Amino acid sequence: MDKKAKNRLIHITTPFILALICGSVTAGAMIKPYDKISMYMNLAFMDELKSSPEDADSGLEIKDNDIITDFSGLTSSKGELIYPSFGEMYAMLDSKALETSVPVYWGSSSALFDRGACQSTGSVVAGGEGNTVISAHVDTFFASLDKMKEGEKVTLQTNYGEFTYVVKETIKFNKKDGKYVSPTDDDRLTLYTCKKDILGNMDERIGVVCELKERKFYNSGEGEKHE
Repeated sequence: MDKKAKNRLIHITTPFILALICGSVTAGAMIKPYDKISMYMNLAFMDELKSSPEDADSGLEIKDNDIITDFSGLTSSKGELIYPSFGEMYAMLDSKALETSVPVYWGSSSALFDRGACQSTGSVVAGGEGNTVISAHVDTFFASLDKMKEGEKVTLQTNYGEFTYVVKETIKFNKKDGKYVSPTDDDRLTLYTCKKDILGNMDERIGVVCELKERKFYNSGEGEKHE
């Protein structure tokens, strides 16, 4: 191939190569924003389900589990996360401010919100890396959420481990704002509910952001004794 033909080939193929490179970079850059948008849409869907008609739960299989709350075996800071099925109760949420243990269900539906708190399937399970996002009704299970203070301990107990969080900040946001419910690089627990408002403003949310302080995975191998 002569020099002129080579130059012609380079001239023809270069735009396609550049387009391919730019497309790959753009696709990679869109992964994180897509995760955020997907999770935000999931959370918005959770809010809608709180007041959805009963027939919207047709066919839903709810699974109530006995959650380990008094484990006395060996634990480790590392272990395996177990993802539940949709409609499955997989954790118990405890905090002094809430005054009672709250069952946590994986997924969202009006029937599940009647039974406990609901966790967005777009967030990570208890003890995972990232943002664990849980919501409940303000007039039932999260009626006292506004009493939570910075520094207060919150625990999530599951059948694969116990995870301790500490309230880092109290938050207020509009339901259209995905700032607090999007994926995060730090390991946290976000709890939120509707703001009590006698004027009937249904768009405001209140809650807390908690920092993950301790992981205790249950195991039968070497580990530290659970106190």
